[in-house]
Amino acid sequence: MDGWMGKMLRVDLGSGEIRDEILDPQVAKDYIGGRGIGIYYLSREVDPACDPLSPENVLVMAAGPLTGTGAPTGARYMVMTKSPLTGAITCSNAGGRFPTELKRSGYDGIVFSGRSQHPVYLYIDAGQVALRDAAHLWGQTTHETTDRLLAETDPKARVACIGPAGEQLVRFAAIMNDKDRAAGRSGVGAVMGSKNLKAVVVRGQGRVSLADPARFKGFNTQILDKFKAAARETPLGLTINGTAGVVLTTQHLGVLPTKNWQQGTFDGWENIHGERLTEKYLVSNKACYACPIGCGRKTRVTDPDFAGEGEGPEYETIYAMGSNCMIDNLAAVVKANYLCNELGLDTITMGATVACAMELVDRGYLSEKVVGRPLVWGDGEALVELTRMTAYRKGFGNRLAEGSYRLAESCGHPELAMVSKKQEFPGYEPRGAQAMGLAYATSPIGGSHMRGDPAYFELFGIPQPVDPHQWKGKAKITKAFQDLSAVIDSAGLCIFFAVRNLAGKELDVPPVGILEYLNAATGLDYTLEELMRAGERIITAERRFLVRAGMSRKDDSLPRRLTHEPMPSGPAQGMVCHLEEMLDEYYQEQEWTPEGIPTENRLASLGLT
Repeated sequence: MDGWMGKMLRVDLGSGEIRDEILDPQVAKDYIGGRGIGIYYLSREVDPACDPLSPENVLVMAAGPLTGTGAPTGARYMVMTKSPLTGAITCSNAGGRFPTELKRSGYDGIVFSGRSQHPVYLYIDAGQVALRDAAHLWGQTTHETTDRLLAETDPKARVACIGPAGEQLVRFAAIMNDKDRAAGRSGVGAVMGSKNLKAVVVRGQGRVSLADPARFKGFNTQILDKFKAAARETPLGLTINGTAGVVLTTQHLGVLPTKNWQQGTFDGWENIHGERLTEKYLVSNKACYACPIGCGRKTRVTDPDFAGEGEGPEYETIYAMGSNCMIDNLAAVVKANYLCNELGLDTITMGATVACAMELVDRGYLSEKVVGRPLVWGDGEALVELTRMTAYRKGFGNRLAEGSYRLAESCGHPELAMVSKKQEFPGYEPRGAQAMGLAYATSPIGGSHMRGDPAYFELFGIPQPVDPHQWKGKAKITKAFQDLSAVIDSAGLCIFFAVRNLAGKELDVPPVGILEYLNAATGLDYTLEELMRAGERIITAERRFLVRAGMSRKDDSLPRRLTHEPMPSGPAQGMVCHLEEMLDEYYQEQEWTPEGIPTENRLASLGLT
């Protein structure tokens, strides 16, 4: 097989059995890789009703056919399992160098099952695979773990691991690779911790074979030339200010979530936006393997109260820990971000859960002094302290470790948790960007912008601008971007590949460039229709898993605040999100029932019966 390595690695942590499994070529073509391969295995091997933290759950790490090929942004892998935060699936995505190393170690992915009786890590090197004792690593941060594992294996290896948060089964624990790259959402780190799996270490010395190297190289040269020609003009200014530059746009459009989503603008935004991060703390930008954009931020803070260095923060972190908590102290936000990376926490859920706690205290629904003093809006020191407490489940951190929905529910006010399917939202207010509300509600992993992000249409005009306040017609473009995202996630590319190449295209968002890359790499000659059909197949397979887990239209929801309380001020003043109206149209586009259940005809047409 070209493009793919043709093998999956099976690791039964309960018995210690390790074996290779041939990747069925037809499965590879139908599901592409990455996210598609993940849902293929979950659908076959996981009871959707199982306890996510039980040995019966399965954890899949999978790269795509373009991962490690040199295609721009071809450095991604997916982590898929049943989520302990939501009860739905996960689609946690990360870049860096680890995904390429995994692919070059000879595997398209790893399927972990069972639970080890004691802490272990998996080591893959030159075709040799072994589980090794990790007792000496338990309790170590992700940075400490990475350094120790490279010292005892191979300094050229790459490491993906969990920190104390994963060991403590924090419901939104992340898996960190290359120290600061996060498969962050939905609690994949907690599932890894529940299996007593501390880390995966890979040393890849092979290469990804290409069906037509000359064709691939020629097309690659064309695409890279386009990236280089626009190096200083990449959409969203990613090379200059990273994703943190998005603060400027969301503030000016009135969709920057503020004060636990009570409003869409933040008076202190200038203190936390991307230019300020660049001016005060940027050391250099940082790129994943084969990425010409370099949106990563290597930063350093010298403020004695929040001193540290590492990578980040990204926009989602700045919104969640900044405006959402009314914190305009950028040093505190950066420090909390560092702690999340080192301790293994999802920054979005961490910040959003602190914001929820702040509102619960503000309204008198939560009276305990969570940090030894009353918790108030804007307290950057409390944010940092609570982040550390959460990772170790100490004191009030034990309640924060359950996520905002369970925290608010325990106080009798679940409506104050800004979630869908119990997962906290990224930083785009759907009262001022209607399609984002639909995307949050229908995402297979709960509140997410990475499983289909119509903010590119509504806020950034990519591929073409649309009215963000208009809800009619948004179902079609939301579905189209979800299908495209499934293809991107499965191919092993970053969403920013599409953002760079979609500008000025039609609203049907075809996978520009991806089709050419896949065909040159695999030699399968996908048609455009086949490729988009694969995206639909993946989305519908994920939906079928959710239905079997007991989910339906009732779970495709948004908090009442967003659907019934008009935006109080700013450019979106007076707006609410018209979710129910968009859902009707969306289900029709998907060929699902009015309750959000894929029809038998739809399943059959996609080969999912």
